[in-house]
Amino acid sequence: MRAAWLLLPALAALSAYYVYLPLPGAVSESWKLMLLDATFRAVQQTCHLIHYLRLSHHLTVLNYFIYTFDKLKDISSEDLKITDAVFDGVKVRVFEPPAKGDESLKRSVVYIHGGGWALASARTSLYSNLCGIIAESLNAVVVSVEYRLVPEVCFPEQYHDALRATKHFLQPHVLAEYSVDPSRIAISGDSAGGNLAAAVCQQLSREEDLTVRLKLQALIYPVLQAFDFNTPSYQQNMNMPVLPRSIMINYWIYYLNGNYDLAHELLINNHTALNVGRALSFRARLNWTSLLPPSFKKNYKPVVQTTGTAAIVEQLPALLDARAVPLLADDATLARLPRTYLLTCENDVLRDDGAMYAKRLEHAGVPVTLDHFHDCFHGCVMFTVWPADFSSGVHTRTSYIKWLDENL
Repeated sequence: MRAAWLLLPALAALSAYYVYLPLPGAVSESWKLMLLDATFRAVQQTCHLIHYLRLSHHLTVLNYFIYTFDKLKDISSEDLKITDAVFDGVKVRVFEPPAKGDESLKRSVVYIHGGGWALASARTSLYSNLCGIIAESLNAVVVSVEYRLVPEVCFPEQYHDALRATKHFLQPHVLAEYSVDPSRIAISGDSAGGNLAAAVCQQLSREEDLTVRLKLQALIYPVLQAFDFNTPSYQQNMNMPVLPRSIMINYWIYYLNGNYDLAHELLINNHTALNVGRALSFRARLNWTSLLPPSFKKNYKPVVQTTGTAAIVEQLPALLDARAVPLLADDATLARLPRTYLLTCENDVLRDDGAMYAKRLEHAGVPVTLDHFHDCFHGCVMFTVWPADFSSGVHTRTSYIKWLDENL
């Protein structure tokens, strides 16, 4: 009995040590975020152990955990029609609200989920919940794209899936089937889904034979570049939940089918050093010293290597491919894009990706709304339902839907 009384405080102290993270004072509901992050880390460590034992790929196991513990219910609405379909070989989930009054055609949003190109699904409750709320709030048809994931496929297959599904939906006869107004369609996505949405939007803007054009793009803390892993937000938030810098670099390596041994080289920007000739022409497009406001730059300094490793770009040419890295697109491509919404969070390594894209779009003459939240973190829009319910998630989701409602 005495041993138990000694053991319990020790276990409590160890648990508190594992859970506690020093977080910026502005982060809302910090202890809840620490608990969420501790849960993620415990699951990830278990998955990596299984991978190390050669039992299964850790991303496959992690997705198994996600699906197993995904017990939250989809949005409950007897009126909302949810169907699974296949658009040009790509699975999608379609959310249709009922017709209202004499309204004949509805607005529409093509939504692409996040998860590092490797995790989650259009069918998980978190994304079904979000897309259902978008559909009901906007009285819009929402098409949620179920692209294939790493490790089953790597770039460019996720991009191709998103592009094929979107182009299929934009066909006049398909829009007519779902009673969608062809002049009121947006594309949207969060995190890696925001990356895919941005890349698809760029490609569609270049296709001259399309009869239906996207009216808007709305990107939620999108992943837009792998050129510089030392932007101010990457430096400031390198250890922030839910997406520390090391994890984001690993997702890029998974997506581009690279070797884990490259992680440190990417971390210190050796892949875009001044001696890497193929990267030089892109440097001005990601010059955060001119693209970011002072409140984002703070006192951080650029990390530019004089001599790096040119072989990295030879091994992973997609590091400089705008289909994978939309922030590398040229000005002419950006000038053709539709009105854009970008949601960024202060406590997120990807904050500066979104802010730089907003400034480049603005320079190209595209109407842009940069919706920045000082107390929020990566992934917060998805965390609105118990047990991972955050007030910041509800706040950011409301702001995002409000913009869509006002502009679509």
